[in-house]
Amino acid sequence: MEWQAEGTVIGRRPHGETAVILDVLTREHGRHAGIVPGGASQRKAAMLQPGAHLSLRWRARQADQLGTLVVEPVRMRAGLMADPLALAGLNAVCALLLFALPERDPHPNLVARTEALLDLIEAGRDWPPAYLAWEMLLLDEMGFGLDLSACAVTGLGEGLAYVSPKSGRAVSREGAGEWADRLLPLPALMGGAGDNHGRDLAQGLAITGHFLEHRVAAELVGRNLPAARDRLVRRLTRDTGQPG
Repeated sequence: MEWQAEGTVIGRRPHGETAVILDVLTREHGRHAGIVPGGASQRKAAMLQPGAHLSLRWRARQADQLGTLVVEPVRMRAGLMADPLALAGLNAVCALLLFALPERDPHPNLVARTEALLDLIEAGRDWPPAYLAWEMLLLDEMGFGLDLSACAVTGLGEGLAYVSPKSGRAVSREGAGEWADRLLPLPALMGGAGDNHGRDLAQGLAITGHFLEHRVAAELVGRNLPAARDRLVRRLTRDTGQPG
């Protein structure tokens, strides 16, 4: 069994004395692991860091085996390691992908958006809103997408101000009524019409975090969310001056 593709490193762990097991994200094969012989050497370790984009050749005797990877650098994305906030973003992205994605299950749209997000983070541009959109896409790809197109109560697409923590559907201020304090505020960053007093990012991450925790983690994976995601949220809300 053999395939060739390009992919981005999202995880690595030691294997024996000289090898490493590499987790890569590929468009064709999804999250895929393989042994890199000699990957623990100083020469190879530098190009096997999370975020690095590689040319890959995977081989195994049978399809269900771990197999080996032969790798060559394509783009190192060294800038991701140069800034603490960028590194926190990289760690959160990689940790959530390893946490949520089943092995060898292709998600080409998620892969494309992940590559674009990592490029944006490395460039140092205004990437937190793109990260929020990426978490929304991750929820959708895992089968727990939010429906923010219309009010779940009135059916209208105007005046949306909340999200139901149970259904993930938008609710207007009119539709919420006396239940408003039990709903999640929908920020303008996600299409909400409410007055969020500059808390758009924090409230958006609270929404995606709720469904990552109560749907993906609790129902799909059966483990707590990775701590890297919480560290990023705390850093983002602190660095942008928004309440957590």
